[in-house]
Amino acid sequence: MFTSVEHVVEALAGEGYIADERLATTIFLQTRLDKPVLIEGPAGVGKTELAKVLAAATGRKLLRLQCYEGQDETKALYEWDYGKQLLYTQILREKIGQLVEDAVDIADAVERIGAQESVFFSDRFLAPRPLLEAVRSQEPVVLLVDEIDRADEALEAVLLELLGEYQVSVPEIGTFTATHAPYVILTSNNTRDLAAALKRRCLHLFLDYPAAERELQIVRSKNTGLTEALAAQLVDVVRGLRELELRKAPSISETIDWARTLAVLGVEELSAKTLSETVSVVIKYDKDIRKALAALPWLVDPNARVPEHSHGPGHTHGHSHDGHPHDAHDHDPDGRAVRAAKDRPGRFTDGYYGTPKKAAQTPASTLGRRRAL
Repeated sequence: MFTSVEHVVEALAGEGYIADERLATTIFLQTRLDKPVLIEGPAGVGKTELAKVLAAATGRKLLRLQCYEGQDETKALYEWDYGKQLLYTQILREKIGQLVEDAVDIADAVERIGAQESVFFSDRFLAPRPLLEAVRSQEPVVLLVDEIDRADEALEAVLLELLGEYQVSVPEIGTFTATHAPYVILTSNNTRDLAAALKRRCLHLFLDYPAAERELQIVRSKNTGLTEALAAQLVDVVRGLRELELRKAPSISETIDWARTLAVLGVEELSAKTLSETVSVVIKYDKDIRKALAALPWLVDPNARVPEHSHGPGHTHGHSHDGHPHDAHDHDPDGRAVRAAKDRPGRFTDGYYGTPKKAAQTPASTLGRRRAL
């Protein structure tokens, strides 16, 4: 167990994770109060990585439940191994025959078989999933419930018993209670609001993009091969890109990837040309790339000037002639609004990923015209 907040900072740093005092305080309180931690914030700020390094720093096994839309409790809690049950039934067919051979009628036979059903709904045929596995583990574990906002609200209700009492109830067997309270970390990218009941059971931490100094410290700790001066300049560029209206802002891990990319290329000086040729390392959408390319000259050199040039019919550009980002893409929707619209539950239409399409309904006005004809 950690002895102080400073001990948390040191332990996480030993695993390559640079934590500020607020984050370290939350983790320290988690270990002392035996409370789950809900970490919310944009994608790519180190929420999932925190659970991994916490497991490494404490010597605990990491169990991970990756959430997704349409997930049910059988994938999170437990399910019965029906294949194994069927196999045992076939193997014991002769024994079952002996059990009912002198039954006076069908009702008597069913009653005798029913008296044995507890054998087939026992621990032998129980297939634990991450939540139950965390409770039943004989060794302390870290349980990561990743991107809980991706799952349906029903899964939140399933989690409440575990988060509040560190136990899981199996109706056919009974209640399993954790021998060692797991360190539970839930992450959310804020694509939807979570239930108040879930938040009430957790310590809460909002993890945003770090300050420039801390992000530079993170990049430096990863031994990217980029010089200190270039790394500092690159962090400033990335922070400038995050201020654009992008559909997906660059994450910390992508900053590290960009630094490694430039180091591999042997870059000795950051220029708009070099960054433009490698910007796809951190920018992943076409419209975002156009905005980034327009902004890079100004981000590298605030005094940069873009020479005037003619444009063909219908051509749009993402810069102004004073070197600052232009409003040419202002007609594009806000990137954050696009993410919010695309990440809501139930966003998939009929036919998405091969799901059956519903029969098209004929408009009432069309039916009226047909009747008239």
